[in-house]
Amino acid sequence: MRLNPIIHVLGLMLTSLAVTMAIPAIAEEMMTGQMPYEFIFSASFCASVGLMAVFATRDNQPFSLDVKQAFLLTALSWIVLPLFAALPLMGLGLSPEIGLNFTDAVFETVSGLTTTGSTVMSGLDDLLPGLLLWRSLLQWIGGVGIIVMAIIMLPFLRIGGMQLFKTESSDKSEKIMPQAASMVKWIMGVYAGLTVLATIIFMLTGMSGFDAVNHAMTALSTGGYSTHDASFGYFTNLSTQWAGTLFMLAGGLPFISYIKFVRGHRRPFLSDPQIQTFIRFLAVVIIIMTAWLMKRQDLSLFGALTLTAFNVVSVVTTTGFASTDYTTWGPAAAAAFFILTFVGGCAGSTSGAIKIYRFQVLWVTMREQLSKLASPNRVVIMRYHGSRLPPELPVSVLAFLAVFLASVTLVTIILTILEIDFVTALTASATAITNVGPGLGPIIGPAGNFASLPIAAKWVLSFAMLLGRLEIFTLLLLFDPHFWRD
Repeated sequence: MRLNPIIHVLGLMLTSLAVTMAIPAIAEEMMTGQMPYEFIFSASFCASVGLMAVFATRDNQPFSLDVKQAFLLTALSWIVLPLFAALPLMGLGLSPEIGLNFTDAVFETVSGLTTTGSTVMSGLDDLLPGLLLWRSLLQWIGGVGIIVMAIIMLPFLRIGGMQLFKTESSDKSEKIMPQAASMVKWIMGVYAGLTVLATIIFMLTGMSGFDAVNHAMTALSTGGYSTHDASFGYFTNLSTQWAGTLFMLAGGLPFISYIKFVRGHRRPFLSDPQIQTFIRFLAVVIIIMTAWLMKRQDLSLFGALTLTAFNVVSVVTTTGFASTDYTTWGPAAAAAFFILTFVGGCAGSTSGAIKIYRFQVLWVTMREQLSKLASPNRVVIMRYHGSRLPPELPVSVLAFLAVFLASVTLVTIILTILEIDFVTALTASATAITNVGPGLGPIIGPAGNFASLPIAAKWVLSFAMLLGRLEIFTLLLLFDPHFWRD
C-alpha cells in the first residue's frame, strides 16, 4: 500500500488545523486585548509539521485513495489531529499554571473532536475566551467529520450504519474520491447554514454573541461543551433551553435528509422511517419522564416538560449538555438516563451511540426469527421502508452490537482494575464509547467532571471515545491482516 497519499493528506489536515487556530486567536485578541501566544506557538509548530509532510510526499502520480487507504487515513486523522489540537490547551507561551498537562489536554481534545463532551476542565467562566472557542470549534469540526465518515466511508465497512444509502452517497468502485468531494460540499453548506441559524436564535433568546456562537457549534455537533461550568443550567430563560433542545434534535437527524430538502425534495423528514421512529421514541420517553418528575418534585407542567425534554434529548442525541443534575430525580430516572445513553440519534447524523437505524434492523430481525419459530416452513422476506434488507445486514448489526457491548464491558473491567468504583467505571466506559459526555455518580455525573480520574484511566477513556466515534470496526479493521491482503 502506498503511504504517500495518506501522509500527504495528514499534512494538509495539520496545516488546515494550524490555520483554524487563527479563529480563536483573533477572538481572544479582540475580547481581551492580550496577545494569544498559546495559539501563535501552537499554530507555528502545527503548520511546520504539516508543511514538511506535504512537501516530503509530493509526487507526479495522480492523487487517489482506494478504500483501504481511506480507512487507514480515517483512523489516523482521528488519532493525529487531537494530539496537535491539544497544544493550545497546554498553554504554550503562557505561564505554566495556565495550561493543562499533556494527558488532560489530549483527553479534552479527543473528547472535543469525537463530540463526546467529557471534560477535565473547571473554572470555564473565567477561562480565556480563545480556549473556550477552541474547544467549541473542535466539536464543530468533529461533528461535520463524523457525518462525512458516516455517509461516505461506513457503507464500505458494512456494519449496519449506512448501507441502504450507499447508492446515493458513495461510489461503488474502489476509488471513492469523485462523488465524495461533491457530497462534502453539500454537507458543509447545510452544516454551516444550520450553525448560523442556531447562533441567531440563541442570541434572540438572550444569549451573548460569544455564548451563542459556542453553543450553536456544540449543540448542532451534539458535542456538549459549554462556556460555563453550569452548562446550560447557566441560562435561566426557558426559551433558551427549548432552542437548545431544537438544535440538539437537529444534530441527531440524518444530514442526507437536509441535503434532499435543500435540493428540492420537500418531504424527506416526513417519509424517513428512521426519523419517524426517533421522534416517536423521544415523545414517549419525554411524556413518561415528565409525569415522573412532576410526581417527584413540585414543578409546573411546562417547567417539568422543559427540564425533561432538554435533558432527554441531550442524552439520546449524545450531546451531553445538562440543565440540571438529573441524578437527583431518583434511582429510576438515573437508570433511565443510563439506558438512554446507548440509544443515539439517526445514522448519518452527528450523534454517537448505537443509533435508531440499528434498533430498527434488530426489530425486523427479531420479528423474522419469531415468524420462523411459529412457522418453520414459511419464507419471510425482511424489509425496511419497503426495500428488501441486504442479507448480510442483520448479521452485521448483531455483530456490531456484540462488539459494542463487549467494548463497554472490557473498558469497565480495565477501569475497575485501576481502582475506580464500579458505577463510575461502568458509566464512564458507556459514556465514552457512546460519545455522550457525563456519566453517573458524584465524580463524573452531570455536576462533576473527569479531572480526578487517574492518568491511565484518562488514556483508556480517550481510546474508548475514539473507538466509539469510529464505530468500533473502523479501528478494529486495521488490526485484521485479511483486510490488508491484495
